[in-house]
Amino acid sequence: MAQNGKARTSGGGSGVSEGTPRPTKREVFSREQLMTFYETILTSRYVDDEEIKLKKRNEVFFQISGAGHEAIGVATGYALKPGHDWFFPYYRDRALMLQLGMTAKEMLMSAVGAKDDPNSRARQMPSHWGLKRANVVSQSSPTGTQYLQAVGLAEGGRYIRTHEIDLPAHDDEIVMVSSGEGATCEGEFFEAVNYACLKKLPVLFLVEDNEYAISVPVEESIAGGSVSRLVSGFPNLTTLMADGTDLLGSIAVLQQAADIIREHRTPVLVHATVTRPYSHSLSDDHVYYRTKKELDDETSRDCITRFEAYLTDEGIFTAEEIADAKERVRERVAEASREALLEPKPLPSEAMDYLYSGYSPCTEESVPETGGEVLALGQAINRTLMTEMARDKRIMVFGEDVADASREDAEKECKGKGGVFKITYGLQAKHGRSRVFNAPLAEAGIVGRAVGIALRGLKPAAEIQFFDYIWPAMMQIRNELATMRYRSGGFNSAPAVIRAPIGGYLRGGAPYHSQTGETIFAKCPGLHIAYPSNAQDAMGLLRTALRGEDPVLFFEHKHLYYQGHNRATDPGPDFMVPFGKARTVRTGTDVTLVTWGALVQRSIEAADRLNREFGLSVEILDIRTIVPLDKEAIFESVRKTGRCIVVCEEGEFAGFCAEICQSVTEECFEWLDAPVRRLGSLDTWVAYSPVLEEAILPNVDDIAKELKALSEY
Repeated sequence: MAQNGKARTSGGGSGVSEGTPRPTKREVFSREQLMTFYETILTSRYVDDEEIKLKKRNEVFFQISGAGHEAIGVATGYALKPGHDWFFPYYRDRALMLQLGMTAKEMLMSAVGAKDDPNSRARQMPSHWGLKRANVVSQSSPTGTQYLQAVGLAEGGRYIRTHEIDLPAHDDEIVMVSSGEGATCEGEFFEAVNYACLKKLPVLFLVEDNEYAISVPVEESIAGGSVSRLVSGFPNLTTLMADGTDLLGSIAVLQQAADIIREHRTPVLVHATVTRPYSHSLSDDHVYYRTKKELDDETSRDCITRFEAYLTDEGIFTAEEIADAKERVRERVAEASREALLEPKPLPSEAMDYLYSGYSPCTEESVPETGGEVLALGQAINRTLMTEMARDKRIMVFGEDVADASREDAEKECKGKGGVFKITYGLQAKHGRSRVFNAPLAEAGIVGRAVGIALRGLKPAAEIQFFDYIWPAMMQIRNELATMRYRSGGFNSAPAVIRAPIGGYLRGGAPYHSQTGETIFAKCPGLHIAYPSNAQDAMGLLRTALRGEDPVLFFEHKHLYYQGHNRATDPGPDFMVPFGKARTVRTGTDVTLVTWGALVQRSIEAADRLNREFGLSVEILDIRTIVPLDKEAIFESVRKTGRCIVVCEEGEFAGFCAEICQSVTEECFEWLDAPVRRLGSLDTWVAYSPVLEEAILPNVDDIAKELKALSEY
């Protein structure tokens, strides 16, 4: 059995010497408070049981219980402050949510899919917690992703206080994040612990160890069978053990953890051992992989059984009073269930609600100022970041190598790095080390922290150094960043901007510095995707992204950063381009060519050649944003020309070209004089050899050939 209060700290930070047990004070509770605790853990268990009944009647469609975790949940909620501290719970935390103020009816509203469910407005499964009034952030299903967001939210709180921004933040606030022991095997857990220790952030990591990740026992997933031993070497991290079947002992440990964090502003990990008397969920049956003896042994340690024994053995309550309490709670839960079943369900017309904010900082493209400095695309992005940071203190820039220099002596003596393409050069010198800083080489960490920072109302402008390495962050982008507003029913939002250099045509970029893949992210509802081809559009689109209220992937083609053909004069500090508005690069009457990114200039050159040689008039549209896509501009052009080709850098198979082609075919079939065509790269990786790269990526000759063939159809 775990020893409550056993503490270990490595590397200083909290003032607790390594391996020294801290005294665990036990608060003396009144009879009323003890009965409240008892009724809360009973309510948690009985709501689980009620959901199971409703599932059998097909009035609930999924059930996962918090049974066995009730004591540690109540203890955590009691030690912390709802609406003051912040919470990233996981699906076993039903009792925690009750302690934080969620009602049994609200829980059952989630289970039955009621329209006004305060967790997600019927968007998510039951036990995917969220409660805005208590600072409980919407939980998703992926395991372990919440850890990075919690760390980012704590980082954001410190930033708000340091820069005196008019957003809620408290000097002594704690960010609590929990999971089972299985989720600590995710790399994102270790990224989060590392960063919390690196920056000494006030994060409470709560690991509720019931020894099973569905059917995988702890000894099969964690080296040595103990996550607290595994992380004990992290500097600035205090680890505490709690017997999560002992409610009062757990309260003492959680109070101890909270005291350490509030006093020293450093992270604490509480490793709580608990039981799991029910199967993982109603989709699982643990008798297939757990012995009867094991289950019987666990029953004797059940936290409700132990607390009942304490209350009666100590003479605090009689057996009759305990029985009366059970009856009261059963009736409350039954009444909550009856009321929840009467709640209205969402309407089919509301299916798309909460996907996007509905807000745009501009609806029409601004009139650019004249006479400004001529800027390359890379310089334009730098200028936009520079001016927007001056305008809005909420903007933070971070990523790998984005700072001028991390060490203060180097910052004073050296010219500075400012990104591998110099896009962020000078931002740190102008706006300071707390606003522009380097991040560990961990892409999931960059995006996950950006999500947490954005949840606070700040505006992170994070950089993924190369699009080719965005994939470790895919879970955070697709399942967290893109879904936050929708899955929370609009209660939470994370309008972060994630910048990423993309594309080939580099001569030597090879497979891992030449990738494209915008189509993959176009299938992430909730995201906007910008992809400028010239300096003016880059400034306008980035400014719109930074002033908007939705998450944006901002793709910057590396080959276009410092070209001559796409330069533009600075259009001014308030120039914006609305998302979903294509640009007509040139008008034409014979063929519509739809493109974006590096293919815009190549398409211009191909069209010029065909106009000189054959008099072909090509209308070129630069879509500028992948999502939203300006379909109406495309359709209007195709109805005029009767022919359409879509040209892109991605491989043709299952690419975004195909989506546009199909849309044109569906909407403009009566106007078409020829099949809609597409031209993309070969469906392979970009090779290092310039000869092979030239053969793989679309070039001017390829575009001209396809245009001519289409015009002659």
